[in-house]
Amino acid sequence: MNLQAVIFIVILTIGIAAFFLGRELHRRNTKVRQRLQMGKIFTNITHELLTPLTVISASVDHLREEAPQHTHDYDMMQMNIQRMVRLLQQILETSKSQAGELKLKVANGDVMQYIHDTALCLEPLMTKKNLTFTVNCTPQSMMGWIDTDKFDKIIYNLLSNAAKYTEQGEVSLDVHTSRNYDYIYIKVRDTGSGIPKDKMKHLFERFYDGEYRRHKTFGTGLGLALTRDLVYLHNGTIECESEEGQGTTFTLSLPITKEAFKPEQIDEEHKIDFNIPKNAIIDFKPDVPDVNKDAFMDDTDDEDAYKILIVEDNLELLMLMQHMLRSHYRVFAAPNGKEALDIIHQTDLDLIVSDVMMPEMDGLELTQAIKEDDNYKHLPIILLTAKTQEEDQQEALRIGADEYLTKPFRLSDLKLRIDNIIENRKRAQQEFTQKSNEDIGKDEAPTPEQEFLKRAMACVHDHLDDASYDRDAFAADMGASPSTLYNKLRAITGMNVSTFIRDIRMKEAYKLAESNPNLRVNELAYRVGFQDPKYFSTCFKKQFGMQPKEFMEGLKS
Repeated sequence: MNLQAVIFIVILTIGIAAFFLGRELHRRNTKVRQRLQMGKIFTNITHELLTPLTVISASVDHLREEAPQHTHDYDMMQMNIQRMVRLLQQILETSKSQAGELKLKVANGDVMQYIHDTALCLEPLMTKKNLTFTVNCTPQSMMGWIDTDKFDKIIYNLLSNAAKYTEQGEVSLDVHTSRNYDYIYIKVRDTGSGIPKDKMKHLFERFYDGEYRRHKTFGTGLGLALTRDLVYLHNGTIECESEEGQGTTFTLSLPITKEAFKPEQIDEEHKIDFNIPKNAIIDFKPDVPDVNKDAFMDDTDDEDAYKILIVEDNLELLMLMQHMLRSHYRVFAAPNGKEALDIIHQTDLDLIVSDVMMPEMDGLELTQAIKEDDNYKHLPIILLTAKTQEEDQQEALRIGADEYLTKPFRLSDLKLRIDNIIENRKRAQQEFTQKSNEDIGKDEAPTPEQEFLKRAMACVHDHLDDASYDRDAFAADMGASPSTLYNKLRAITGMNVSTFIRDIRMKEAYKLAESNPNLRVNELAYRVGFQDPKYFSTCFKKQFGMQPKEFMEGLKS
């Protein structure tokens, strides 16, 4: 091979390499520009959303002054407004960090006191989870230079993360200084579940999904990534040690001397003001009620009232739906599908309203479990979800959901759907009530439901004069559990068990009165299983529009 050929091959190789290198550089530059552009878009959207939230917050404060009796509702509104503000601010900070626009502004103040007071703002969260929470600062007071806005977010993210993954035990924050008082070392420890080794390498990645669902919680995947960026911005370091089943420790090293920062990062004019609320830590209130504690609270004594189970992992939305529906129905509540199943197995229910995306067991899994169980498959289910794709709705309906409502939704729309399902059952009840026992026995087609109904009517007729014949005895005669009997009767007739028994007895009383109008009311009541003639008369009038005595006298005349 001559020299010219060698030179040509070398030049060709260099040209090809340059071409591919140039293309790769162009691709990377394009990605960087796109990322910067997306960062600007996120920043603009965040700013646009913060403005109406501010207006809403001011409007809530105005309503509080005008109608102070609705304190609970105002607190809930403000709590969720501030939660959205914090999330949007976190997105804004992350966008700035990606674009290299995150700026540090340190001021002089009592660093130890500030960290101590800021950490204690999360004590209500720890108390709510029954965790032991300790904050130790050594020394208790020391001046230094920090950016309080960044420290708020660092402390909030680390402590809330520790609480999130600790079901029982303790969370602690320990702070001490270096020998020369130029650094502080922060340790956040928990006795939680720990982090699997294969997850550690992704710990500080943005949008990493982590172990949220396994621990009955959710996250954005921004918290730890932003925390690392803020620590680096503060010229510090962050490390994590974790052992599965034992807990996790985050260790931070942060400079606090003036000399550690650039002149443009120093704010000489302001000292740390401890009277200013910690903006990042404001939405945890110790007086938020425990939804499980109130799950079985009955607000009505009406035995015919319809019973609804709400399954929702967002506490505020769950409380709001409970509050709205309790004036119309008996409302039970559960924070996830697994606990919902426990309530379903223990309680006679008429309808279930469930979120789709939940920890432990989601709404689709709950729906499938209910529809595959012969004892409960009659229960109507309304699913709530943030998913708006048509295939998501089709999947929900395919597994047996009766209604599908996308978030955000109006509570009036939810009530309308509940009312429609309940009204259908009430129509079934009205049709059943208007028919005589004989008509029901001979006119209906022999479907499995009607065969079940005929057997149920026969059981009641066999014990017509037995006042002690109750739902348990009835269920035993039918060879079914009380819950199965309740669900099937509700689905077919719109009645619960006691109402069904009473309806059969009332119709038989009407028939006996027609055939023998000379019967005394007391005797008529006893013959159809009523021990209290007054209660019998009340039920008779409610069903037929007149007192039994009035009815029989009318027959005589």
